[in-house]
Amino acid sequence: MPTFDMYADGPDAPHWEVPASGAARFSWEYDDGRERLLALYQKGKDKQWDGARRIDWGLEVDPYDALGTPDEAMSVYGSRYWAMMSERDRAELRRHYASWQFSQFLHGEQGAMVCAARIVESAPDLDAKFFSATQTMDEARHAEIYGRFLHEKIGLVYPVDDTLQALLGDTLRDSRWDMPYLGMQVLVEGLALAAFGLIRDTTDKPLPRQILAYVMQDEARHVAFGRMALRDYYRQLTDAELREREEFVVEGCHLMRDRLRGTQVLENFGIPRAETERLSEESGGLRLFRKLLFSRIVPCVKDIGLWGRRLQQAYVDLGVLELGDSDLDLLMNQDEEIAERLDAERFAAEERERMAEIHATVREGAAGDVQADGEDRAR
Repeated sequence: MPTFDMYADGPDAPHWEVPASGAARFSWEYDDGRERLLALYQKGKDKQWDGARRIDWGLEVDPYDALGTPDEAMSVYGSRYWAMMSERDRAELRRHYASWQFSQFLHGEQGAMVCAARIVESAPDLDAKFFSATQTMDEARHAEIYGRFLHEKIGLVYPVDDTLQALLGDTLRDSRWDMPYLGMQVLVEGLALAAFGLIRDTTDKPLPRQILAYVMQDEARHVAFGRMALRDYYRQLTDAELREREEFVVEGCHLMRDRLRGTQVLENFGIPRAETERLSEESGGLRLFRKLLFSRIVPCVKDIGLWGRRLQQAYVDLGVLELGDSDLDLLMNQDEEIAERLDAERFAAEERERMAEIHATVREGAAGDVQADGEDRAR
């Protein structure tokens, strides 16, 4: 079924065109490169995988409880609107929320793919171009996977959220070559990693857990790449240039915070816009959720050298300044380990099933031999 037939609210047009600016850069130095980035490039090549094969698409998914997350996570929970809903309405609401979340993941991955391609075009160093080429393929795979999950398992798609689209547009319109790094690798990818991790670690549904764990394994490399490249570059910038980038981060963080309201879902259930915003602000669960989603962004911003007074004050206002001391490397290592452990568990289970089938076949064969031998003696 075409995606346009599955949208809860159809986009205004099938395409969104963002005018490009900035220069395409070639490098004629092919042998020199930063060892750390080249090591990430090698890892990016080694870790390529096929989403059609690595993920078990035969797993069943209940579209009305696709993620298994508690109802308390929805801002409408406990309100008078929730009390007025039938069980059927609540089941449909869960479906819409799952669709909205994974649709934003899908649109964000397409944005990451376009930004990674832009980095290939505009980055001045060949080692950065090499890695970004592998990332472009990674993001294409992620978009493919999220799209397939929505089409085959949920049957419903939401258009790109206005705030996510605004941040993507700001990132792509900027002519400075480092801005796709900052907008995508640090802000969008950092927020996505935290959102993926929250669902991965709370869901009891095997298919979305597989998808999120394997995507996060790739994203850990992408964020590491952005940290390395930007940390090196920002050491060379003037205070004025650093302040410009900090302003971009402040605006981007407020946009990403507003992206997490999900008001469009509730409006589709007849709740007025003003009420959806009030419910979002008053939801204790959603406030905690929003705070945790900055757990990957704040330490990364601090690590790359953007830690001026205004930026720190913005994080104080958002209630996330203390997250700057989080161990980002530990989080990334855990993402790698979880994906590898999930693979090991799946392969071990498949091996046990295969061995059980072999033993059963051997037993059936032995029983047939005994029966045949008895018949021969009877003759």
